[in-house]
Amino acid sequence: MMKLKISALFVLLCCSYSVFASWKDKQVDKDKQKDEKKKEVVLDDAKRQEFEYLFIEAIKQKMIGNADKAISLLASCLEIDPTSAASMYELANVHVSKGDYTSAMLLLEKAIKINGDNDWYKILLVQIYEKNKDFIKASALLKELSEKNPENLNYLYLNAVVLSQAKEYEEAISFYNRLEKQMGINDQLSVAKQQLLLKQGKNKKAIEEIQRLIDSNPSEPRYYGLMADMYLALKDKDAALKFYKKVLKVDPENGFVYLSIANLYLGDNEVEKGIEAAKKGFVNKKLELGNKVHFFQILLANKEKYQLKDELFDSIMALMLSAHPEEPTMYAFYSDYLYQQKKLEEARSQLRNYLKFQSMEYPMWEKLLLLDNELLDFDSMYKESKEAIKFFPQQPFLYLLNAISSLQKEKYEEVFTVLNAGEKYIKNNPAMIAQFAMYKAEAYYKTGKTEEAYAAFEKVIELDPANYMAMNNYAYYLSLNSKDLNKAEKLSGLVVEANPSNATYLDTYAWVLFKKKDYRLAKFYMQTALSNGGDKNAVLLEHYGDILYMLEEKQEAINYWKKAISAGGDSEILKKKVEEEKYFENNDE
Repeated sequence: MMKLKISALFVLLCCSYSVFASWKDKQVDKDKQKDEKKKEVVLDDAKRQEFEYLFIEAIKQKMIGNADKAISLLASCLEIDPTSAASMYELANVHVSKGDYTSAMLLLEKAIKINGDNDWYKILLVQIYEKNKDFIKASALLKELSEKNPENLNYLYLNAVVLSQAKEYEEAISFYNRLEKQMGINDQLSVAKQQLLLKQGKNKKAIEEIQRLIDSNPSEPRYYGLMADMYLALKDKDAALKFYKKVLKVDPENGFVYLSIANLYLGDNEVEKGIEAAKKGFVNKKLELGNKVHFFQILLANKEKYQLKDELFDSIMALMLSAHPEEPTMYAFYSDYLYQQKKLEEARSQLRNYLKFQSMEYPMWEKLLLLDNELLDFDSMYKESKEAIKFFPQQPFLYLLNAISSLQKEKYEEVFTVLNAGEKYIKNNPAMIAQFAMYKAEAYYKTGKTEEAYAAFEKVIELDPANYMAMNNYAYYLSLNSKDLNKAEKLSGLVVEANPSNATYLDTYAWVLFKKKDYRLAKFYMQTALSNGGDKNAVLLEHYGDILYMLEEKQEAINYWKKAISAGGDSEILKKKVEEEKYFENNDE
């Protein structure tokens, strides 16, 4: 059986024919065409050399993308020789690159009158006619090309395609039949005809067309699949299922068919049968993972519709993992799924599995480290950020993440070391520079270098005026030392104004007011903090107790100190407050 090969010439031609007007056969009068040709201009040696120089220079300018210069040079060529079809063709090409199809069309039409034997002129003009939606002229040129090159079946095929898009279905089918006579039965042609027959509503003939294809090669499972898909489109699900099962008889390991069958059952709301078939596809090792992932996402999107339980998706994931244990993409997909289910530990585990295969995937290291941070696992974050830096030593964000984990592990000197090492890789990124400065400020403060800390916080705010975390911490540290409480109040007030529902920021503002002895206003803001999720935070509960104590609401203060202990507060000062039922200042807070 001959195979239809689409040549480079066909690829050039087959751009995007959207509409086509019907055409009539016309015999080209070559003698008349010759009469219309202009006589060639005879150039003397000097003009010929000038022409050749300008033409070569124009081609060079076109190749390097200097379209305007190429146009100017080719125009000069045509001034020397107005009959140069080659100059017209090259000039048309440049106009096409600039989107000027009208100018290109006029040049090519003239070039073809001068040299009607050059197929390349016609090929380019066909494309331009298509762009200009002049499909009748495009068709006439395609016919000329086909008649001149009868051995080139691509022109015949293209005519069929064009006619199809022009909705001249019968004529298009006749072209496909002509091709089939020369090539034999071909699935590409048969499917094309089938689609046209369906568009005409000739369903029986469309079925017969695919049956001819099946009869030509009964051992090809894909043909049964085509028939099944067609029946499914025609809403004959019983016939579709029959042919899907025939695929499995010919090719029992065809996993994709199981997904097709599953889709069919699910469409009929036979969920149990659909899931049973789908599982056979998911566990199939030959079926590409991408197809499984796509079907999994369809099931997930219809979870409520089919009343599917989480346990089902977990079991499907296990099936896919058993079928693709060596595919890194499987672990990445599994990790994303687990993260969406808020199973952070399991998601991190699968991400680590992925990195065993693909250690040079920087975005995945970022994901892993951010998961460490979300899990508050600073030991892992510290270790894994160091490992990531070995692979990607020029990524400043990794140094920042390592600094955060070092800070949490109270390795303050390492904070300075790693931030200094990473700073040289920051390029024109004020926000990143500000982040580095902020964590240096934290480390300075933790090591008792308060003035250096305050200077660093000032740098952060200068670089990033919307860095509310830095402003909040700076205000809090100022209040703890009772240093410039007015500035602390101003900073904290700006933070709360921008984040009115953030319990942590509200707590800081209330605490600054507490230090300024404005206890009633402090109480208001602390109550707001507690009502925005802070009622389970030991620090906030203790602070509220402190405020109540200063307002001489002693018993309520003691109750809140006790609540702070129940919420996990275990400082010696807090225990002392409860035991002695009085307020003690915590200078180490």
